[in-house]
Amino acid sequence: MEALVTGSAAAMGNGRLVSQLSTEFLTSPSGEKVELKDIEGKIIGLYFAANWYPKCETFTLILSKVYHQLKEVGCKFEVVFVSSDEDQASFERFHASMLWPAIPFRDLQSRRHLTKNFQIEGIPSLIILSPNGELIHTDGVELVYRYGSRAFPFTSQRIAELEAEERQKHASQTLEKIISISGKDYVMNHEEQVPVVNLVGKTIGLYFSAQWCPPCVKFTSKLVSVYNNLKQKHEEFDVVFVSMDKDEAGYSHCCNDMPWLALPYDDESSKALARYFNVQEIPTLIIIGPDGKTVTKEGRNLINLHSEMAFPFTEAQIQLLQEVMNEEAKSYPNSFNHVGHHHVLNLVSEKSGGGPYICCECDEQGLGWAYQCLGCGYEIHLKCGQEVEGEKSCS
Repeated sequence: MEALVTGSAAAMGNGRLVSQLSTEFLTSPSGEKVELKDIEGKIIGLYFAANWYPKCETFTLILSKVYHQLKEVGCKFEVVFVSSDEDQASFERFHASMLWPAIPFRDLQSRRHLTKNFQIEGIPSLIILSPNGELIHTDGVELVYRYGSRAFPFTSQRIAELEAEERQKHASQTLEKIISISGKDYVMNHEEQVPVVNLVGKTIGLYFSAQWCPPCVKFTSKLVSVYNNLKQKHEEFDVVFVSMDKDEAGYSHCCNDMPWLALPYDDESSKALARYFNVQEIPTLIIIGPDGKTVTKEGRNLINLHSEMAFPFTEAQIQLLQEVMNEEAKSYPNSFNHVGHHHVLNLVSEKSGGGPYICCECDEQGLGWAYQCLGCGYEIHLKCGQEVEGEKSCS
């Protein structure tokens, strides 16, 4: 979750960063002292993170690559790690995986001061400061994910340029251009090459996933079922796996469990495609329409909500399904006593307190209609509530 910066944070940015620290030096990943004067005159990324949070580990790898690229071409950029680790040993292990200096772990005053003044509400967070200490951006994590080293120097003008370029690319988007980002004009059907031109005119799901990710493994199973059902109905739908695996062995393992197509394994190409679609979490299913334009980036949620009925994932289809759900909801009781939860669950809609949620029964995405415990926020799908009631009746 990105941090929000307002009020006091903006005021703090008016002075030099070094004047806000109680420490007299930073520490390098190897434990050596780094003089504060060494970071002056540079654009600074204050990196709030911790070893215990997987998203921080993932983003650290991405930031390391961007950092190396910027250093390689002589950009005046520095990152300063502000740790939220539990202890000195955890801090040292995590910092050792980085390329930049950190606030010394024992300097709790500086770490708390920075966290408070920048109102850090979630990690990883990357706060971008100008060479004179003024606040440039609070959403450095998103900018690095989306644009990589091209985001430097992170100014509003530079981001506006990149956004305009992005809009132009998406406006002229075709399936061939999307796949060409990977440097290929074909995808793989296990050992066989399939020209991209063979997929033109179909609805395509670009599936960003990885073998090491438990939610991916779970969603892959559901997507296989939906895919097979659509194939049996002879729908013009296919899926292309875009691997986020750490090595080719993980990629091969995934491919063995998937009945659809895949991009050839290439870590850099997959990351380029993920940046193009601003994929920050996996699993993600991007739906490309028959015209080569992006239909939705919410394919995963739509399948969790509607299974194969979500096809072809258009706004018109989802609106139709929503109307069906609204009609079906009329037949559900307004409340019931959940035996396992020991609270009364009330029927809510998007207009009466519902909204996006993760079902506490099946751990899948929900939207709008739900059974909700108003006291503690426990929410489940209507169908899951029906199943609970069914079990209760049988017992």
